[in-house]
Amino acid sequence: MSLTINAKTVTADRFTSTAVSYNAPAHTLSWKDDLRLAATAPKATTLFSGVARGQSKWARSFTLTGALTPVHDGILDLSSSFPVGAASADIDSLINDFAAWVAHASFKTFIKNQTISY
Repeated sequence: MSLTINAKTVTADRFTSTAVSYNAPAHTLSWKDDLRLAATAPKATTLFSGVARGQSKWARSFTLTGALTPVHDGILDLSSSFPVGAASADIDSLINDFAAWVAHASFKTFIKNQTISY
């Protein structure tokens, strides 16, 4: 199974019952370029229906300049948690708002410079 993301094809490489790991085009034995998707089913109690959790994590090796080591990984990690019974439209709205935030210039400034805008 493969996914095309941003004109790059990532190919499924490892599977478990709750996760799949994909290799992106730059992946080699010594160079990381991996996408991992994981899901945890809701665990209900007598008082609460539970939440469905998800994780999308992309890790990629970077060649470093002016650092003490020549290579290290950069990671973007998104976790989600939605309560059982949430309306699909409400979930879509939050996803759309978050996607717009990630596409916003302030997000890149926040990530690259650790600058929080007020």
